[in-house]
Amino acid sequence: MSDDRPKWQLEFPYRWDQDDAVTRRQLLRFTVYTSGALFAGTSVIAALSYLRAPAMGPRVAIAREDELRDGEARYFTYPEGEQAVLVRTRSGELVAYSQQCTHLSCAVVYQGEANRFFCPCHDGAFDVASGVPIAGPPRRPLPRIRLERAGGVVYAVGMES
Repeated sequence: MSDDRPKWQLEFPYRWDQDDAVTRRQLLRFTVYTSGALFAGTSVIAALSYLRAPAMGPRVAIAREDELRDGEARYFTYPEGEQAVLVRTRSGELVAYSQQCTHLSCAVVYQGEANRFFCPCHDGAFDVASGVPIAGPPRRPLPRIRLERAGGVVYAVGMES
């Protein structure tokens, strides 16, 4: 009894008549379910990021409250070696921000006479009171540092998201 099939078909038999083909309806159903699962997973991750409590960082003393006059700044590191700046605004409010520009991470400097943070790399500028960009290529605000006051001392206690 001789078999006229090629040798590869004898060594690797495949029975086409037993093949369960995937219908268009099954493929569409699989695609819709997979897309829905990806959307649901992404939505859960986004919701958890909004509901998560802001992370508390180490408590670091920056300065005494009476050391800064209106319009003055104090540079410090927070949380671990990252450059930051504390400013007493012209209205007397204390604010602190990361010193890294949100465009390309250059160091921003406080310009008291112009009442802004300035990034010399690409002429970016940020508002002192809010940290939002007011000029140049940066599109995101500077990361703000949460402050606490206790016993006349200003402490950095965490980063705001």
